[in-house]
Amino acid sequence: MAEGSNGRRRFSDKWGKHELDVLAVLSSAFPQWLTSRQIAQRVKAYADSYGELADQAAKAAFAKQFQRDRAKLAAMGIAIESRQPEYSSKSEGQDFASYRLQLGDEPRVRLRFNQEDLPVLAAANYLARSMSISSSAAQQHEQPQSQHRASRTAPRVPQTPIPGLGLDSIAPGLGTQPIPDALVKVIDSRRFAATIDVDGEHLNVAYTDSDDLAMFVLEHPGASVVNPREAADAVRRRLTAASNFALADVTQGETGATVIPAEISRASNDANDAEEALQESESQKKNSSPSFQTGSEVDRRLRLMLFLSAHLGEEYSLAELAERFIGSSHSEDELKKFVAVLRKDINTLTTVSDDGEMAGSQFFDIDWSLLDSDGIVSATNSLGLERLAGISQQYLSMLTASLSYLAHSPILPDAQRTQAQSLYMRLRQHVEPGQTPWLSLTGFEMEPRSFTVVKRAIDTESLLVMDYTDGAGRTRRKIVAPAKIFVDEGVYYAAVWTAVAPAVPVDKADLVDTTMRRTKGRDAHHRVWQVLRLSRIEHTELVAPTVKLDIPDVPVSELRKWSFDNGTAAVFVTDRPHLQFIRKLPDATVEPCGEGEKVHLTVSSDSWFVAFCISHARRIMAVAPETLRTMIVARAERELAVGQANDTSDESR
Repeated sequence: MAEGSNGRRRFSDKWGKHELDVLAVLSSAFPQWLTSRQIAQRVKAYADSYGELADQAAKAAFAKQFQRDRAKLAAMGIAIESRQPEYSSKSEGQDFASYRLQLGDEPRVRLRFNQEDLPVLAAANYLARSMSISSSAAQQHEQPQSQHRASRTAPRVPQTPIPGLGLDSIAPGLGTQPIPDALVKVIDSRRFAATIDVDGEHLNVAYTDSDDLAMFVLEHPGASVVNPREAADAVRRRLTAASNFALADVTQGETGATVIPAEISRASNDANDAEEALQESESQKKNSSPSFQTGSEVDRRLRLMLFLSAHLGEEYSLAELAERFIGSSHSEDELKKFVAVLRKDINTLTTVSDDGEMAGSQFFDIDWSLLDSDGIVSATNSLGLERLAGISQQYLSMLTASLSYLAHSPILPDAQRTQAQSLYMRLRQHVEPGQTPWLSLTGFEMEPRSFTVVKRAIDTESLLVMDYTDGAGRTRRKIVAPAKIFVDEGVYYAAVWTAVAPAVPVDKADLVDTTMRRTKGRDAHHRVWQVLRLSRIEHTELVAPTVKLDIPDVPVSELRKWSFDNGTAAVFVTDRPHLQFIRKLPDATVEPCGEGEKVHLTVSSDSWFVAFCISHARRIMAVAPETLRTMIVARAERELAVGQANDTSDESR
């Protein structure tokens, strides 16, 4: 037993593999339960330090270290469950808890993945792990109401067990894949999670702060926060504040006024706004690692152990395993180092304890002659750890949902989005219908159905035949040349060039729009631009142009101005200056006003402005014009009434 300088017992970890010892002991004993004393006696690293747990100091030291190792394994995807033995009592000298591996009742799903699948699979795994919030109604009903409420002020923590290691066991090399920086920033900046009811469907939403969540809820009419309770209360506070908005003064002064640059929201695949969110969140933990799957040597050995457990009797070269679990080498010397590390890992996983009464970490029987002569690893007898290999059905559902989301949201590059869609089609065959959860990240919703074909037309410089529904509800059929896709006020738009007559095939000539838009003195060639909502584009067809069109490159800010001919001039007043959310408003004029600021802007969507003001109601005191203020107050009061009715209904049950 080791002693510290202050006389207290300290844990001795000579081998750096006590988590593996714990796993070996519990796996070899499964399905039996082991008490704390039995675990301490059988795990060599514990026994050397704590012996028979003869005194309270030893018991306390063991309990502290065991819980650390248990949490480490749980975070890696291997959960250890506990129970209270019926015969336990301190007077009898028995342990109050016993433990065993939590394997679950459902068999693990084992699939084959190709090397080209790994980058997108790693990205989907990153998203799925971050989105692992409670989505099972059955689990919620089984727990007391007090356990349903997770603090909104603490970072979300994935539920245990998280079978990330199980995925590693069938997709070796997953942990060495780089995750796109943009995706990491977007996900990590949205550090809170809530379950939102949208038209009867439960949607798992990751968000940055309560303003962000309120904006999401209000942009989805009929949506409500299911849990956690703190998130629902935060949205309700904003609704209450918005119902008391005063009428703002619409006059505009010149002194001290500043204009926010008009270069507006991100393009469809740009995620720069996530970096701002990271800077705004003071409590955001910095995570410089491109993937949380890469980690310590113990993490690597756990992944290697599960991989070999899932492929008993199969043969793999040390060089192949080194590339999968450490990474690609850039030289012969580096490859030799990687192989040496893997050889050491194999030795660690097959170490036989000096004391026959202790389990040690002998996970496998290895064909040593084959390993020594040819550098080939072939393992058998894995202590039943193959039960942990593969993906649980619950996690497979979340992984499938993540792939679907990545395939239809503007976070991944186009090539990887195509791969994500292909993987989704393969995985969904192994998920029960209706079991795939819905998920979303605020600000990165699923794109409209027409997005893919419009984007393809832009990439291939094709013409597009489409049916478009205008603001009056009339459907028009025309042929255009899509040039840009952008997002403004939460809506996807396509800027299309309508002067396509020279490049249109003869059989499509009648679809050319020959009307000239009035542009109030703007340059004539601007008249042939049109900005359309993607959600109103249907029945599309790509057409190859007969000649190449010379379409001018016009900034998105200019296109936006042209689409605002019928916009509404709006004003809101804040209670303090220099607020972050104002910086994201394009073409806004800001001037001092009392202790805060007065913001003038033109909005094309009244519903967006209503949602925007309510979601930031904790900092907004007054709005104008009266028509918009009335809409905001009415929306807030209606949402409050619906929420109160739902609460009353829940209490009556």
